[in-house]
Amino acid sequence: YITFLKSLFFLSFLITVTVVILLVVKFGDPTAASCSVCERCIDNIFNLESPVGLTSINGTTMFWTIERLTEWLTSPICYYNTDTDVQCCTILPITVYQPPDNVSVSFVDHTGPMFEGKQYTLQCTVEEVAPVENLTVTFYRGQTALGQLQSKNNNPKPVTETFSLNITLSKEDNGVQYWCEAKLELGPYGPQLPPVETSQTITATVFCESDTTTPTQPLQLNCSALGNPGPSYTWTLPSGSPSTSSSSVLIINSATFADEGKYTCSVSNDVGTATVELNVEVRGEFYCPVFRGFGCVAFTVAFSQHDEN
Repeated sequence: YITFLKSLFFLSFLITVTVVILLVVKFGDPTAASCSVCERCIDNIFNLESPVGLTSINGTTMFWTIERLTEWLTSPICYYNTDTDVQCCTILPITVYQPPDNVSVSFVDHTGPMFEGKQYTLQCTVEEVAPVENLTVTFYRGQTALGQLQSKNNNPKPVTETFSLNITLSKEDNGVQYWCEAKLELGPYGPQLPPVETSQTITATVFCESDTTTPTQPLQLNCSALGNPGPSYTWTLPSGSPSTSSSSVLIINSATFADEGKYTCSVSNDVGTATVELNVEVRGEFYCPVFRGFGCVAFTVAFSQHDEN
């Protein structure tokens, strides 16, 4: 038989039975293994070979030690030759791991407020982790897991990799914190507590249309003019269609984002016509409350005026 630290390999002269067990070591940590052949093999040729570390022999037991394992690919080999010059050998597979240097989360190509009903992409960036194929990334909304992703990259050395998840926001997401977790799943021979790193949290600010049951701030556009004889007023909406209003003040009782754009007011009498353009931008001032069950409660309205005589 051949025995490694944390691993057991059984070899006989007639048949070979191998129990494949892994040695898992953190990069830069010390480690050791021992390899034994059967007592009756004392007259045979046997040895333990490794490109790194120190080896020694005591009877039929061979030892391998290393103070700092800094090689990403290394596997000690233990072997012996039978009386018939048949070589029996086994390899101790080693997984060298490194927890991430940093984990961060962000929304792809977006900063600032977001809007309900639209799709956004969460991105989790995991820096300098190895082996990345053992990495599981979980996205969270608060304490609720949204999904898990794994890498198909089998590079054993540290790499930086990004993982993406598409989400569609609702008004209930306003004020919710999003984050991600990177966990190295190293199996039963790895650390009892798998290495875990978490990102910072980002808080979603979600703008939404108001509920029909909740009044919003009215929009009033004033185009009052003095003239003799008294002028008449014609309004053109951003869509290009005329308004039914003939008043000097155009009133929209509940302004929404659909009311944004250029409004044109034409003032005319028997002497002439003057035209005023008003550019309206609707901004969400109050966000969708998370816990009170209401919709958006108000909007601010900003407009600029341009006169054409």
